[in-house]
Amino acid sequence: MAHNPNKPYNDLPLLPPDTELETPAVLKSAIRANRALAELKGKAETIPNQSILINSIILQEAKASSEIENVITTNDRLYEAFAAEDRDYDPQTKEVLRYREALWKGFNALDDRPLSSNLFIDLVQTIKQTELGIRNTPGTVIANPNTKDIIYWPPEGEERIRKLLSNLENYIHDKSVKVDPLIQMAVIHYQFEAIHPFDDGNGRTGRIVNILFLVMKDLLNLPILYLSDYVIHKKGDYYRLLREVTEQNAWEPWLLFMLDAVEVTAKEAMQRINEIRTLMDEMLEKARQELPSRVYSKELIELLFEQPYCKIKFLVDRGIAQRQTAGDYLSELEKAGILKSKKVGREQLYRNTRLYELLSGE
Repeated sequence: MAHNPNKPYNDLPLLPPDTELETPAVLKSAIRANRALAELKGKAETIPNQSILINSIILQEAKASSEIENVITTNDRLYEAFAAEDRDYDPQTKEVLRYREALWKGFNALDDRPLSSNLFIDLVQTIKQTELGIRNTPGTVIANPNTKDIIYWPPEGEERIRKLLSNLENYIHDKSVKVDPLIQMAVIHYQFEAIHPFDDGNGRTGRIVNILFLVMKDLLNLPILYLSDYVIHKKGDYYRLLREVTEQNAWEPWLLFMLDAVEVTAKEAMQRINEIRTLMDEMLEKARQELPSRVYSKELIELLFEQPYCKIKFLVDRGIAQRQTAGDYLSELEKAGILKSKKVGREQLYRNTRLYELLSGE
């Protein structure tokens, strides 16, 4: 029976889907995606300071995932806000930073807290900075913003939603599930979005769950797959294919979309890692040749790559120098053309200009 968008989808089928998921086309795509993901995992392990990847790629993932939901900030505001302490940033920038916080919180919790409804709630509460829980009021619909026609009406009733989430949890952790983990991830993402358990923040929470699932399955050591960049460029296809699973049970196109997203973004992340390493090597050599020996250190240059903006406190906290000396080091780096200072509120920030341009695509 075709789904009627003008009624709550209270008969949303339980997992696993009652259809053949591993079609020849899907399996072929899964092989390519797994290969790219394995290469990314290996490439990430070659970076000596993992914070470089954590801050650069996760911040970009946070920005793109939030942009899908029309929560938009600029790269400069985002990086400034991440480094600064005393400036009151706009709500959109703060919400993007909370996405990063939620992703990082979920990653650090995986050893002690498996993917579950309670963790999902914790993630969405972090993103939205509210006490959001499972939806318990009727009437939540997804509608065309222009025509107001209902596109999708998710299941209603807290008890029903919790039962669907319990089924989803079982599917996530069921060792008898034999499909490829990347195919399983795509199924999990559809089901989470179809359940739509919260009044807001479902898309972002669901995309965090994607990455955490890959870490849980040991396909990644760090949450550095930038899937939202792929989605933001194919936003129309993303929502259309989700609807087609609901309306037509069309799983194969959806699975192919998600597998392609993994393959493409894994390759892009590898390229980004190569670019960061090359830039770091160039800057190390430039600093070694042009900076006074008392200033130059590999540890200091690596610190400049942990995020685009640096400040005196970062050097002090890392034990590289005392406050006055740290300020002198950053001034020397600015004289060498490596950094550019900027006053933000009461703080002096120093931008690693070339890293900023690389991450921002400028």
